[in-house]
Amino acid sequence: MYGFINTCLKSLVAEKFGEDTWEKLRCLAGVQEHFMTYEVYDDALTLKLVQEACCMLDVSSEQVLHLFGQHFFGFCKKAGYDTMLRTLGGTLTQFIENLDALHSYLALSYEEMNAPSFRTERSEDGILLLHYYSDRKGLYHIVPGQLQSTFTPCYPDKLWLEEHVFCNNFPFHIVFDRELKVKQAGLNVQKFVPGLQIIDIRLDQYFTIVHPQVTFTIESIRKFINSQFVLKTRREMVPQHQQHAMLKLRGQMIWMPSVDCMLYLCSPKLRSLQELQERGLHLADIAQHDTTRDLILLNQQRLAEMELTNQLERKKEELRILSRHLEVEKMKTETLLYAMLPRHVANQLKDGKRVEAGEFEVCTILFSDVVTFTNICAACEPIHIVHMLNCMYSKFDRLTSVHDVYKVETIGDAYMVVGGVPVPTASHAQRVANFALGMRIASREVTNPVTKQPIQIRVGLHTGPVLAGVVGDKMPRYCLFGDTVNTASRMESHGVPDHIHISPDTYSVLKDTCFDLQERGEIEVKGKGHMTTYFLMGNLLASEESIMGKDDGGASLYQEVLQSNEKESRQERRHTEETDGTNGQGDRRTPSTSSSPVETTPPVPFCPSRAVTPYAWDITEPYPTLNGHTHRHNTTLCHLL
Repeated sequence: MYGFINTCLKSLVAEKFGEDTWEKLRCLAGVQEHFMTYEVYDDALTLKLVQEACCMLDVSSEQVLHLFGQHFFGFCKKAGYDTMLRTLGGTLTQFIENLDALHSYLALSYEEMNAPSFRTERSEDGILLLHYYSDRKGLYHIVPGQLQSTFTPCYPDKLWLEEHVFCNNFPFHIVFDRELKVKQAGLNVQKFVPGLQIIDIRLDQYFTIVHPQVTFTIESIRKFINSQFVLKTRREMVPQHQQHAMLKLRGQMIWMPSVDCMLYLCSPKLRSLQELQERGLHLADIAQHDTTRDLILLNQQRLAEMELTNQLERKKEELRILSRHLEVEKMKTETLLYAMLPRHVANQLKDGKRVEAGEFEVCTILFSDVVTFTNICAACEPIHIVHMLNCMYSKFDRLTSVHDVYKVETIGDAYMVVGGVPVPTASHAQRVANFALGMRIASREVTNPVTKQPIQIRVGLHTGPVLAGVVGDKMPRYCLFGDTVNTASRMESHGVPDHIHISPDTYSVLKDTCFDLQERGEIEVKGKGHMTTYFLMGNLLASEESIMGKDDGGASLYQEVLQSNEKESRQERRHTEETDGTNGQGDRRTPSTSSSPVETTPPVPFCPSRAVTPYAWDITEPYPTLNGHTHRHNTTLCHLL
């Protein structure tokens, strides 16, 4: 069937049952979303849609087809065929008798259309009997109701018409008797089928009936007398130069009881000027009163419009697919951008806005590096270093999502994250502490390419204020500045392998919590003097699975998340109770109140008058550790404001 039928079925389901029902039906039937009007689709596709509609709506196929028949006329009206249908006939009989002619005309546009055939018969008691013939069963539910009317024709006593005038002005006609012997033929029929000039030659020797599909006898023809007949010349009976394009005649069979003969009043069946030329015909060969002239010229224009419509539909489909692909690529680009910059910063840069720097009163910063990284680099191939760092950083990156901390940057073996920036949170120190514990666990799963043993990392934490902003126009980065960054770097550089070294400020935040903290003692910190620092040993209330984010069924580690979830739950319950109260299905109750969520400190606007302390990653000489071993820092990055 043509896409017009499938589009009508789609319109029926969408209008009667909603777009969601059509989408569900389309998925169940396994068909595409859009249909092209003039493209031919397999009948099995339409039947599959009808079958799935019956199952989905729990109705019989007869009901679905009947509903489709009712909707079809409205759909045809919207498609521009309303006037054509209304002018087919003034009575039901006339309307039905002209349906075949309508299908024949539509075949000019829908060349592959397999149209049904209609025939009416009135019984002696006045009942109108409709005969419906089609290769497809079950479509009789679309026939409209009965209409009644009378018409009394007036005939002259004598036919005032000469024989040669009739043959000249009706160049395509054939008269034959009950035995199919040709008694008379139009001039142009004789011209293109010379064998018909022989009197009493049998018509079925030169022509076959294409439509309707009946045997070539007078009795069969009279049963379909109201149908439009299409005859096609037999290839073996036409001249050799005409066999490449067989002549088709389309017209009406008229029974003449007074002479016991049948008149076939016809015209060449042509769709375009190209077909006219292929059959060796000219417009002058068609009588001036014959509408075939106009149909050929109009259809030529319609074919051009159809081709343009098909091109537009194809372009529209291509644009829709390209738009979908563009949306996917846009999502990929945004995902990559959000991985490089905070979301709100990236959105401002996309909008062409300038991102102002802002101060954060409190946050926790972490630095880490790989122990003996310089020795590892000197002892193996660069590709092994890349594989080792990629394996390690991939594990660390996953942990940033688990604990919702922001990854600032990585350079060489150095890894830097911050909690409480760019989104302030009260649990910044707890998040970074848990992240550090996770780093230490994850690093044991990464192999040293030289020793084939797990690598060791040093981690340092410090808590304090920072200034954050976007630096650079080409490959911009969201960077942190201030003495807090410098102190955090000192905690890492003065740390011990496989230990998490924290400053007194971080200790003051984490003490009296669930973390196991040990005092390291007083040490000399470059640029800071003597400081009493501490080691973070573990989380007393959280398992390794929870810290690593592998405990899917566990509760959140952070209080504000629990409070946020509780707030959302209260709001959902309140909405449900209000809805029940509005509908009269329950009592309206005032939901219980609870403590408000932990307030967070918003970033302080940047003030140029405030001093910003530059910071640098430590590149000092080696220093002794607790074990008496010499620690040699291998990071040479210096990051100054």
